[in-house]
Amino acid sequence: MSDPMIGRRALLRGAGGIAALASLAACGTGTSRSSSAAGGKGGGKTVIVRDSGGSFGAALQKAIYTPFTQETGIQVKVLNLDDAPLLAQIKQGRPQCDLINNSMMSHAKYVKQDALETLDLDRVKSVKSAKIPENQITEHAVGNSFYGQCIGYRTDAFGGKKPESWADFWDTKAFKGGRSMVSPDGDLPELEFALLADGVPMDKLYPLDVDRAFKVMSRLRGDIKKFWDSGPLPGVLLSREEVTMSTVWDGRLADLQKQNVPVERQLNGMRRQFQGYAIAKGAANVDNAYLLMDFSLQAESQAALAKAFPSNPSSPLAYAKLSEDERNALAGAPKYYDKGFDADIEWWLKNEAAVTKRWLEWARG
Repeated sequence: MSDPMIGRRALLRGAGGIAALASLAACGTGTSRSSSAAGGKGGGKTVIVRDSGGSFGAALQKAIYTPFTQETGIQVKVLNLDDAPLLAQIKQGRPQCDLINNSMMSHAKYVKQDALETLDLDRVKSVKSAKIPENQITEHAVGNSFYGQCIGYRTDAFGGKKPESWADFWDTKAFKGGRSMVSPDGDLPELEFALLADGVPMDKLYPLDVDRAFKVMSRLRGDIKKFWDSGPLPGVLLSREEVTMSTVWDGRLADLQKQNVPVERQLNGMRRQFQGYAIAKGAANVDNAYLLMDFSLQAESQAALAKAFPSNPSSPLAYAKLSEDERNALAGAPKYYDKGFDADIEWWLKNEAAVTKRWLEWARG
């Protein structure tokens, strides 16, 4: 996955898509474990973790993996592998990785394929000590951070006015200029934002009224100049003044702001999606995977990562370990948290394929 923010939308949509791709990939995808990784169910001095590369991977190395190795002597090897070949390896009983850092929604899809170990949370003490939210703890995965999808806008576009809501995003008379929204290749379709723009309260969003959402999106369709499919693209469109507002992943505007590009984010109505850790079924280094998971979930580790990359820790205690400026730069800061909502993973697991099909027809129309 090339995007540093965990490869949000691999080419897979729904558990059925994962199963089909895994089946296709199963022929010839089993990769022999290297001798350095063959530590059995513990005992070795290596752990292989699957996550993405780029600047996020560099931040993980600096904030998590290097300190973990210094403390334990266990070497961390990183694997950048898509879902289909990894699932094929797991089905063959030879997963290349031990610990999987992926979206909680992807983990839920893996569970449907019996591809994850059932966790013994007594071996992950930091879940309690870091006060990980209960809704981010499942039998197979634990949330370590989230990203928020929100409004990004040019501060010089509206004569001093600032958009305050998704209703303003839809209001092209008061807030003139083109818009950009995500395509299903970039993230989940943004039905929630349309419903919020139409007056649905955040706590009444689910189950989503799909017909109503598409009706609202159709009102904006002619003003959408481009559908983005990668994290950097909204910032590019804003910096080039191709649009005045775009949906965006919350950490994506920081670099532009450092370059004095007049952009800002609006976090009201932000959609949160968590990522987390899980252990691959049949992992060779289960003990070490637990150790790395426990280390990574500590509030201190999550704070260190947030300093190295605009990642929003799942631990509420991590924010207290940041300076005020560092904390308030994050969408997960206490002052912002109630402005957003958590994506309903179960609803999306059931409806993602149908919504995506309808979105594609709507976008073409």
